[in-house]
Amino acid sequence: MAPTSPTKSELDTRSGAVPARLADEQSQGKTTIASNVVQKIAGMAAREVSGVYAMGGGVSRAFGAIRERIPGAGTVSTSGVSVEVGEKQAAIDLDVVVEYGAGIVELSRAVRRNVITAVERMTGLEVIEVNIAVNDIHLPADDDGAEAAPAQSRVE
Repeated sequence: MAPTSPTKSELDTRSGAVPARLADEQSQGKTTIASNVVQKIAGMAAREVSGVYAMGGGVSRAFGAIRERIPGAGTVSTSGVSVEVGEKQAAIDLDVVVEYGAGIVELSRAVRRNVITAVERMTGLEVIEVNIAVNDIHLPADDDGAEAAPAQSRVE
């Protein structure tokens, strides 16, 4: 017998809560959620997972570091996060830098679970997918706080 995919009601039962519908025909109005709101929620939820060192690729992290030094510019909470938001659903893409030694498969599962839970709980949107791209691994620093120095050259 071929395996069948679970129905939506089975999935909703497993997650513990059915996402609220944002555009309910019988409501007294309509609620819309901007994509940058979902980006911020997903970014914060991903950073909460132990083993995630940073978000974003090299270029976006560099611009984020510059932006954080400008007074009044605030912090970059959407770096490495892109989303597509509809009336009832959201799809999320994350660029992640992990700590050396972290199991990437387990870390990805934990990040995906945390992001889905946070976005669905806070927005009521159904998260249909969370794609995670691991772009780099952060290596540990020396005891004095500086990055490990390269080995001395063998030739002069």
